[in-house]
Amino acid sequence: MNREEIMELLPHRAPMLLVDETHMEGDVEVSTYSIRQDEFFTQGHFPGYPVVPGVILCEIMAQCSSLLIGEDLKKSLPFYAGIDKVKFKNQVRPGDTVTVRSVLTGRRGPAIFIDAKAFVGDKLCCSGSLSFMLVPRNAE
Repeated sequence: MNREEIMELLPHRAPMLLVDETHMEGDVEVSTYSIRQDEFFTQGHFPGYPVVPGVILCEIMAQCSSLLIGEDLKKSLPFYAGIDKVKFKNQVRPGDTVTVRSVLTGRRGPAIFIDAKAFVGDKLCCSGSLSFMLVPRNAE
């Protein structure tokens, strides 16, 4: 799936859409996002040595991972419900391409549970267990 197809499922838009492409490899969602030189989140983090903030790595993993539920996203919005066991192992910097590998570990009603790992090349940068609540798009 390319960025235009992803926008049919995810509600995010620039500058907060943090997925460039995605595809399935068996039960694993494999998604990528290339960190650009002019990202808003690296402008002041840190001057002279830009590094992607951990919270943004978690958001990249969340957006990539929520694509696992596919067509359900056309009628529901995925809201973060929890982030557990998150570990940061390596820095991510402008010019890097982050690859997220996500596996659905459970689902109970509108609750979705996913394990995700973010890599740059073969280096693990971030991992964690994510949970989401699906909220109908027409809910107010």
